[in-house]
This record gives sequence, C-alpha cells and structure tokens, in this order.
Amino acid sequence: MIKIGIIGAGRIAHVHARSVLHHPNTELAAVMEPSLSSATAFTQAYGGRPTESIDDLLDEVDAVIVCSPTAYHPEHIVAAARRGRPVLCEKPVAADLGHVDALEAELAGLDATVMIGFNRRFDPSFARLHHLVEAGVIGDVEQVTIISRDPAPPPMDYIPTSGGIFKDMTIHDFDMARHFLGDIVSVVAIGQNLDPALEQTGDFDGAIVTLVNSEGRTATITNSRHCAAGYDQRLEVFGSNGTLNADNVRPTTVRVSTADSTDAQDPYLDFFLSRYEDAYRRELDEFLLALAEGRTPDPTIEDGRRALEIAEAADRSARTGTIISL
Repeated sequence: MIKIGIIGAGRIAHVHARSVLHHPNTELAAVMEPSLSSATAFTQAYGGRPTESIDDLLDEVDAVIVCSPTAYHPEHIVAAARRGRPVLCEKPVAADLGHVDALEAELAGLDATVMIGFNRRFDPSFARLHHLVEAGVIGDVEQVTIISRDPAPPPMDYIPTSGGIFKDMTIHDFDMARHFLGDIVSVVAIGQNLDPALEQTGDFDGAIVTLVNSEGRTATITNSRHCAAGYDQRLEVFGSNGTLNADNVRPTTVRVSTADSTDAQDPYLDFFLSRYEDAYRRELDEFLLALAEGRTPDPTIEDGRRALEIAEAADRSARTGTIISL
C-alpha cells in the first residue's frame, strides 16, 4: 500500500480523498491543515491522521497531494521534494510566473517528482478524443473548440483570492488546448462583465479566448461563470479529414418524449465534483503508474508554466484589447 498525505482540507481535497479511497493500492495516511479541527473533521470522513504540521505529514507518507491555496503550492512542493516525496499538485502550479521561476530554482538538484493536476486530460471522453487525434483519424488538426461554463459563480469572497477567471477556471482549457495544439504563440481574449456583483471584484464573469500555435492552427475557448442548463463541458476537434466531438455527460442516456417535450433528457452532471470524478481517479492512476515505472508523470511543472503563461497573457489581452504574442 502506498501511503498518501493530503495537504489542505477544502473542496478539492475531498475529491482527491475519494480517489485515494477508491484506489486498491493506496491509503490516506495523513491530512495537514492549519486548522486542526478542519483536518480532524476531514479524517473522520476519509481516514488518516490529522495534523497542523507539514513535517509530521511527511514523516508518515510515501507521496503527497497538494490541495492548499495556490499561493502555498510552491512552498508545499518544495517541502515534499526535500524529503523525497513525489507530489501531485493541484492547478495552477503557482500564483504567477515569478513564483514558478522561484519554485524551479528551489527544486534544482533535488530530483523532484512533480505532477500538475490538469485532470481533464484524463477524462475518458477527452482522452479517447485525444487518442483518435494522435492516431490520425481526422487528419491534421485545424481548429479546437472548447466550451466550459460553470453552473453558478463561486462565492464572492473566493473571487479576490482565486487569481481571476483565467488562472482559476480557463487554465484547464489552456492546458487542453496545448494538449491538442502544442505550444501557443499568440493570445487574444475578450472579458465580459455582465454580472454587476462580480464586476465589483475586478474579475470577469465570462470570456472568449482565441489561441494560435506556430502553424496557424487555432483553439477557441468559451467560458462563463454561470449556466442555467448546468455544468456545460464540450470539446470539438476539427481536422482536415473529419471532426470529433465530446458532449456533455448526463446521469443516464434516457430520452423522454411527451405532449410537452420531445427528446427531453436528464440535466448535465451538476459540477466538477461529479462530472470529472472519473478523471481525478484516472489522474491518480497515472501518478502512481509513473512512480512505479520510475518516470516523470504528465502533466509536468513545465506544462503548468505554459498554461499559466497563457492565462497571464489572456488577462492582459482582455484588459488592453490587444493581441499578446508569446
């Protein structure tokens, strides 16, 4: 059994704890949270020992999942690396590129194993679509279209510490675009402020972003902080020989037709906690398999850096109305 430690006890930590419990070769050994009462409540639900000390946690575990606030990601990655503990760190890798530079400088010479949690690469539908692209089924990729809309905005007190829509939400889509197109050379973004309450936070409630790679192939990303129909997650890849689509996931495939409606279906799965639960489990599988095979797991810190670079460029573009070259 591989003993896993989780740093943080917030919403995303619960998702990772369920993945650890689901995996046949892992156990949750310890949970570190500055509030011992929060850590204790967490371990009562999932097991393991609560602690307020990262050193205590590292004494008891073989590997670490970092679910702390973004500002603490570099500190916690380095602490684990210094003790020789492999790390699966939630996105984004750091709050800004300067902190990524500092992180990489501290990791130099430590032989660190770090995977960044871009879980959507491991979603069964998106992964299948990527496999078909790699197999050449649709020829050369020309356009990628990503639609990602949350069912409702996050709490207002979360927005100021989130890093903004591009670092907090769209960063998943930036990584997905790179997954299909490779490195991006230019970014243009339009931010929307249609929600007066959210506008006061200085963030956007929606965005449209166009990315271009060195060959002129493009990705278009549509985001919104709210969607009346639910958690809207779609992906299309258009190529020279065909098109691939991954549609929204529903609890069942049943369709109902009556005098009042035709082909009515169940609503979309309600949020990332359920929609991407399989992706989080498969992400953990990849992390553990890479450790067993002695290789570097994907996505890497470099992938985290590239996605963050795009996020910062998108924010500049949305606020200045200019195309940003990378």
